[in-house]
Amino acid sequence: MDLHAQLRAVERHMTRVARGTQIDRAGSMALEQIASGGKRLRARLALSAARAFGVNSDHAELWAAAVELLHNATLVHDDVQDGDRTRRGEPTLWVKHGVAQAINIGDLLLMLPFLALNELPAPSMGRLCQLLAEYATRTVRGQVEEFGLLSSGRLDVESYARVAAGKTGSLIALPVVGAALLGGRSAERSEALGDAFTQLGVMFQLQDDVLDLFGDKGRGEVGCDIYEGKVSALVVAHVERAPHSTAELLAILAKPRDKTQLGDVERTRELFLQSQALDAVLDQISRLQSAVLRSSALGLEPELSDVAKELMTLALDPIDHLFRARHEAAV
Repeated sequence: MDLHAQLRAVERHMTRVARGTQIDRAGSMALEQIASGGKRLRARLALSAARAFGVNSDHAELWAAAVELLHNATLVHDDVQDGDRTRRGEPTLWVKHGVAQAINIGDLLLMLPFLALNELPAPSMGRLCQLLAEYATRTVRGQVEEFGLLSSGRLDVESYARVAAGKTGSLIALPVVGAALLGGRSAERSEALGDAFTQLGVMFQLQDDVLDLFGDKGRGEVGCDIYEGKVSALVVAHVERAPHSTAELLAILAKPRDKTQLGDVERTRELFLQSQALDAVLDQISRLQSAVLRSSALGLEPELSDVAKELMTLALDPIDHLFRARHEAAV
């Protein structure tokens, strides 16, 4: 079965568990979120990794549905926390149905992955349910840490990297670790492979931070992270390189969202260019790319290594214009 056919099967599984035995108000709103689309990156990753490990396609599709449902749960809660009014070109769930209902649906979507795995054999189902819970808690812990970075003044590289590995890296590693377990790899081998994909997740977060000011995140406005007062990789790099203007930057980030103006976003962008924070983050992305390619665990799994390379290309493509501009400026 080709990937597109498998993705259609994944969509059917997601719809089935969201609908339940009889569709109700909660199921209807959950289906709205599922139908909003997206790249289905985590489902694709689960399916590609499962293929690399020789996993039964039916089992792979159930696992892909579970991780994609978990990802959508985090998106619903993220939109509430960040105050984002649009996602994927459409009003977010909280805008359409209110904050309280969006929280309810996010909670529902957190539970649905476990139901999606019900058709797996009992040993596999038990291991993957535990894995879902473990990686979901890593994601939440990373999110909690992120919200405390600015208020606590922890604007260092290590604190940021820990947040990125938790909130973003965990949900990139999870599809691969589960597929490895389904494919008969040991827990130790599976975790080692997950570590490499966690670093790929950090790369995705760095790309997302850069794209916010120097690209297009598809949210209808530039500088969402500035309006939300987030500590991004660019903020950390700027603080490290230009302490003399840190107070000005932090004052902008500390503003309430409704008090932040386009001029604040433009000034922040200017500060990042002046301090060469953008170049620093692009260098960090390149180092992560090299580290993943040198992973000894991936070296033992050539087919999965190809999956990792494809994922890196996907991560870098939206900011390729920035790397090309640097190269052209250098020559």
